[in-house]
Amino acid sequence: MPGNNGPQTGELTLRTFAMPSDANAAGDIFGGWVMSQMDMAAGMRAAERARGRVATVAVKEMAFAKPVKVGDTLCVYTEVVKVGRTSITLKVDAWARRYLTDIIEKVTYADFVMVALDGEGRPTPIPEE
Repeated sequence: MPGNNGPQTGELTLRTFAMPSDANAAGDIFGGWVMSQMDMAAGMRAAERARGRVATVAVKEMAFAKPVKVGDTLCVYTEVVKVGRTSITLKVDAWARRYLTDIIEKVTYADFVMVALDGEGRPTPIPEE
């Protein structure tokens, strides 16, 4: 994965500890847990931009380069890269700060596409900035 240990880009949107309950028997954190943290971060950032409710409609090309371990701090960075009429595309990067060290490694990334929803759950236009 290019830029594994390069500088983080985007806005730090979410930080959380990887706990034993999030791990498999080998001590690696489940990829689904990491993806859910990324989805929460994308949803937070998109809802702020849309000024309302959003839902995930697509996740593009997610690949895990390094494992997250129990005790690591997962740091999720988001960047809005495109705003359409009803959708927002975000670049989402997940980094692990290794437990009790200063080592920070990029573990995965993906583009998330979110759609703005009205009170009835139908796509709605995103307001101008």
